[in-house]
Amino acid sequence: MPFGAPPLPPNDPDATMFIPRIGGVPASSKWPVADPDSMRPYDTLATRMLPRLPSPPPAASTFGEGPGLDATGYLPKVEPPAKPAAPSLAKSSSRIAIASLISRITGFFWKIMLVWAVGTGIVNDSFNIANTLPNIVFELLLGGVLSSVVVPLLVRSQDDPDGGEAYTQRMLTVAFVLLLVGTVIAVIAAPLFTSLYLDSGSGKASPELTTAFARLLLPEILFYGVFALLSAVLNAKQIFGPAAWAPVVNNLVVIATLAVFMVLPGQISLDPVRLGEPKLLVLGIGVTMGIVVQALMLVPPLLRTGFRFKWRWGIDRRMREFGGLALWILGYVAVSQIGFTINTRVLTSGDAGGVTIYSNAWLLFQLPYGVIGVSLLTAIMPRLSRNAADGDTRKVVADLSYASRISTVMLVPIAAVLSVIGSPVGVALFSGGENSAAQAQRLGEALAISAFGLLPYALVMLQLRVFYAMKDARTPTLIMIVMTLVKIPLLYLCQALLSDENIVLGAMMVNSLTFVVGAIMGQVWLWVSLGNLRSKRVLGVILFTVVASVLGVVAAVLVGTVVPDFGPRLTAWIKLVLQGIVGLGVSFGVLAALKVEELAPATKRFTRLVKRR
Repeated sequence: MPFGAPPLPPNDPDATMFIPRIGGVPASSKWPVADPDSMRPYDTLATRMLPRLPSPPPAASTFGEGPGLDATGYLPKVEPPAKPAAPSLAKSSSRIAIASLISRITGFFWKIMLVWAVGTGIVNDSFNIANTLPNIVFELLLGGVLSSVVVPLLVRSQDDPDGGEAYTQRMLTVAFVLLLVGTVIAVIAAPLFTSLYLDSGSGKASPELTTAFARLLLPEILFYGVFALLSAVLNAKQIFGPAAWAPVVNNLVVIATLAVFMVLPGQISLDPVRLGEPKLLVLGIGVTMGIVVQALMLVPPLLRTGFRFKWRWGIDRRMREFGGLALWILGYVAVSQIGFTINTRVLTSGDAGGVTIYSNAWLLFQLPYGVIGVSLLTAIMPRLSRNAADGDTRKVVADLSYASRISTVMLVPIAAVLSVIGSPVGVALFSGGENSAAQAQRLGEALAISAFGLLPYALVMLQLRVFYAMKDARTPTLIMIVMTLVKIPLLYLCQALLSDENIVLGAMMVNSLTFVVGAIMGQVWLWVSLGNLRSKRVLGVILFTVVASVLGVVAAVLVGTVVPDFGPRLTAWIKLVLQGIVGLGVSFGVLAALKVEELAPATKRFTRLVKRR
């Protein structure tokens, strides 16, 4: 059904089936026949982007045996060709969620190890800035494009006679060459990048050490690109597992690297900075090798699909389409990086360690989204792309509405409890070794003060995927421009009004406020583009969830008041566990008592896990 076409009658089977109907085949009762946005078991609602089924052979118009007729002259029942069912969204997203959870845990562990090893001072700031540079350059080169428009285009190419192999080969060829050239230029320009992101006038940063780390870490750009390319190809083929587990292996490599780093004698020198220093080389090369291993892990799974790479040059019609979308995506990334650059410079103008505190608080902030939001978006993207390619506005809206409600139910209670347990989280995880309890508490405060932005952040990420599935790359760029125009003045206001110690807290709050603005703008723009977004239901779920979360926060605060003082770290661990369990328990318990149906997928899976035990 094309965009803007009137809806089909409710009793028309074609208006309700998720798989294109085959002529002569009666509608099966196992497929839902109600509004696709109404609540059903998760396994049947959010399921199956299947390949198109070929049309049945035409039937003869006369009696007698012939093609499509049996011996009596009547048309036999047409059976659809046997096709392996694609994995359901529920199963795919749950498996991705498990891998993502383990990846986030191991990622946190090596970040904690780094804080224990070098503290939250200049060395950690220099490493964090340098370790972010490959991501920034990769995003500017191709990263935003790969994560946003490649999967939809690859899904569409599967309708080609060769299953999209030639198109995939051409895309891999162009992207690989671009990444290789960009990586070489970036390594040469490492000092320029350092001067761009550091406020060296404050005297609280080390451009020399940041540049040394950057020369060792910038080669990651190429391997980030290879990983993203191969992930996109596998995801378009409905294979999610390898790309979800590869970051876990990357983290294990980094953990081993930090273990070696911690047993090596001495400290990283700041004056002078020596690139050949063993500890600096171990940290820089070891972290880069983690990304190399992460990328190479996807090669065997891709080969098992039957795909074979060969160099294929030239630009066809769809590559030009890709280029048009890519220009807008690059605009989006460029604007976002302007905001990131200002953010980093403001942080380096405050107390040493601001970048590290912000980075780790942001990592903690993203944990719930990484487990729930990323897993849901990764699995739903091919489905969104297929529905958008088919011009089925109703199903696109259904996917958007359902994903929004699931995100709300799962993330709002977590965000509310994080606002209470932020400080205990920081002290429990990051105090120790070279890092003081006071610095760790500031990290926790940064997390708590920004927790309200968790749901807006998830909604912005979801809305972007909907725009990209509809091949609209212009709107996200315009939204990002507005978000950046809001963010930059607020960051400079933090620098002017707050003490050096509290600049990082202000920056985290500004970041969350920016996502609130983006989520509101995205919802309005999608309403203009798609019409009725079934927002009343989403708002109803938000209202119920906020009420439940407020009760959870009250319970968590009351429990925290009865915890005695056993010392900073032990007290923090006790509060983290007790307040977390009580706060989340009350929140989700109230949602269950209110019979909020969007909670059903999580409760069903939890019940299954308990029964398996």
